[in-house]
Amino acid sequence: MTMSIVAVFLFWPLAIPAIINASKVNPALQRGDYAGAQAAAAESRKWSKWALIVGIAWYVITLVCCLLGGLAGIMGSDTSTSSY
Repeated sequence: MTMSIVAVFLFWPLAIPAIINASKVNPALQRGDYAGAQAAAAESRKWSKWALIVGIAWYVITLVCCLLGGLAGIMGSDTSTSSY
């Protein structure tokens, strides 16, 4: 469940199915459905992993674009003094 909650902060559209599946684990265990609990945990882990991968990739791409845009702005600016 913890990984699913962390994934919400990185990429929530994929983290929602992870939380739904994680919430199915304890009731399945209480019913004695160990296979169902394992299946729900595996699904939760899968969705959480994808949310983490996509979220981290998104932040890295955004950071790189911001840095490149800032560098382009610095390199393209004319710092020489000229009279009009």
